[in-house]
This record gives sequence, structure tokens and C-alpha cells, in this order.
Amino acid sequence: MRFMMLMIPGGYASAAPDTMPGAEAVESMMKYNEALKKAGVLLALDGLHPPSSGARVNFKGGKPSVVDGPFAEVKEVLGGYWVIDVRSRDEAIEWARRCPAGEDDVIEVRRIFEISEFPEDVQKVAEGFDELKG
Repeated sequence: MRFMMLMIPGGYASAAPDTMPGAEAVESMMKYNEALKKAGVLLALDGLHPPSSGARVNFKGGKPSVVDGPFAEVKEVLGGYWVIDVRSRDEAIEWARRCPAGEDDVIEVRRIFEISEFPEDVQKVAEGFDELKG
């Protein structure tokens, strides 16, 4: 089963565009990432720049409009993610518990849809797009 662990760092919603973690934080996170890799469960990971350097495309009324960050109405923002392949939700949660996160940080663990979970008619539609699987 594939799971995405979403890092929601405390205070990141109001962080300046050039905000970056310090060497000590990066070192502890890299050790954690290496443990995921050595265990054979890590599929992908990335850290994200603060939302103040991002943009959102809204589709209200069916017409796209762009809003530049920061986003005043946001309380929690995504700071990075891991995609892991483990046997169960409990195992994914256990990996999240091992993360060297700060006391104001949150990791949300979400299962990734597998095409085999969908009804047969949806699977049939998706078959024509195999090249998108990577």
C-alpha cells in the first residue's frame, strides 16, 4: 500500500519566501530519509518552498484566476512530503512517528488510491492512459 506523509510545519504559512531550514534540521531529516530508503519503503520525497513564494489558481465560476502567496486564509500549509510503500496504515503511521519533526509540526498520513480499488468501469477508462503511470 502506498501512503503519502504530508509535512505541515508550524509557522510555515507566514514564512518569508527565502525561508530555509538550518543545517542541523536538514541533517536530522536526511538521516530519517536515509532510514526510509534503507528500509526499502521510500518511493519519493520533496521539500517545498513556503507558500509566500507560490501561487494558487482558483476556478470559481469556471474561469481560472491566479492569487499570489502568501495566502491569508490558510492556517496549515504543506512543507513537503514522502511517498512510502508499506504493508499497512499502522506501519505508515509508525514511520511518521519516527520523523524528527518540531513540536509545532504535523504529519498527515494519507493512503494513495490504487487503480485496482476503483470499479471496473473506471479501471477500463484508465487502461488507455497507462503511459501516465511513469
